[in-house]
Amino acid sequence: MLELCESLDILSVDVEAKRLGVFIAYTYTWLDERRTCNYDPLEEEINRLVNYLRSKYTLEKLREDSVVRAYRDFYWKIKIDPTKIRPSSEALVRRTLRGSFPRINLIVDAGNIASAYTMIPISVYDLDMVKLPIKLTISRGGEIFRPIGGGEIVLEEGLPILVDSRGVIMHVYPYRDSVETMIRENTVKALIIAAGVPGVDSVLVKRAAELTAEILEKIGWKWCKIVKIV
Repeated sequence: MLELCESLDILSVDVEAKRLGVFIAYTYTWLDERRTCNYDPLEEEINRLVNYLRSKYTLEKLREDSVVRAYRDFYWKIKIDPTKIRPSSEALVRRTLRGSFPRINLIVDAGNIASAYTMIPISVYDLDMVKLPIKLTISRGGEIFRPIGGGEIVLEEGLPILVDSRGVIMHVYPYRDSVETMIRENTVKALIIAAGVPGVDSVLVKRAAELTAEILEKIGWKWCKIVKIV
């Protein structure tokens, strides 16, 4: 799978999306099929995370976090009310503070742990379900999006969207993923994406992608040891 790491130039941000100030940090991760994943280290990570979040935040303090504010400001900029549709990282931390950290599957859980630590939205995609290359662009209006946990949505104009070369909308940036490219139980190759917006340090966004890969490494996954930013 190391050949994946020789072709990391697979994602671009077009001019219109760049005007919004968005940027992405990404890398590949994969599983050697001869190995068996051990979930125990992930449970340990989740327990540490829960203790960390509860020691650092309350629901009231969370709103004061500079990274949370940056994503909320970006939502307003693209005409999404963040008090009704919260940034995914904020929603995750709120849920944890209220008493439960969601368990979905090993790969998604690793991304959620990294997202909760850094407040950066993380998405992970099954590479076998994605047609490379990928582009972050702006919706024209009328595109069909098939989100996880919902029916088809006809998109409005002006939304940042991540699209593969078939035209499949993988992600409405930076908060909702597609069922068409989501992680599955049999996923063995994945693309990790950390979503950056204006006001958030690119170093932190890069670290969020790295942390996701490092957590997966603890349970038997490998990764490129390189994070690219576009």
